[in-house]
Amino acid sequence: MEEQLSERQRRMPGFIEQFVEENGYPPTYEEIRVALGISTKSLVNHHLDALEGAGCLARMPNTPRGIRLSQSKTFRVPKLGTIAAGFPITAGDPDPDDFLELTRDIVAEQEGLYALRVAGNSMIDALVNDGDIIILKQENEARNGDMVAVWLRDRDETTLKRFYRENGHVRLQPANPTMPPIYVHPAAVQVQGRVVAVIRQSP
Repeated sequence: MEEQLSERQRRMPGFIEQFVEENGYPPTYEEIRVALGISTKSLVNHHLDALEGAGCLARMPNTPRGIRLSQSKTFRVPKLGTIAAGFPITAGDPDPDDFLELTRDIVAEQEGLYALRVAGNSMIDALVNDGDIIILKQENEARNGDMVAVWLRDRDETTLKRFYRENGHVRLQPANPTMPPIYVHPAAVQVQGRVVAVIRQSP
């Protein structure tokens, strides 16, 4: 069916693939519209419908960046258990033989990636819900505003929060107005990874 696609439709997968290579995640409809000079997002949706019908891509519903190129190569990352997006929980023992299959349009293949399942709703305003899977890049430093997995040394617990250094302490900020931040001494926090992609599991 590819011969039935318009010139603009044939250009779309190339733009999406390049966007993923440069950013590590797929573009939104608005980013596609601007980059390719399309007048409306509904017209972007029309072109994506044609590409989906031709088997060039797949889309995840209710996800702003839910475009997946069909020809993307897959790679595996280890699944290392569950992390709290709420009150910290004690980390469990991961299954070393459990892996998650990813494509390069979700995140660029690179060293140090791993997956965790989220438990709790403290990051819902960052579009991370209970049961979602997050992909993290293994890092031990964080910049202000990064969403990170941290180990709280004094509690032997892990949590998922936004990281801020301020006034001699670290603020671990939830993205949920009903939950308070956690304040800890910098020596009590060990950054374990930075979130680079979210795979929505909820409808």
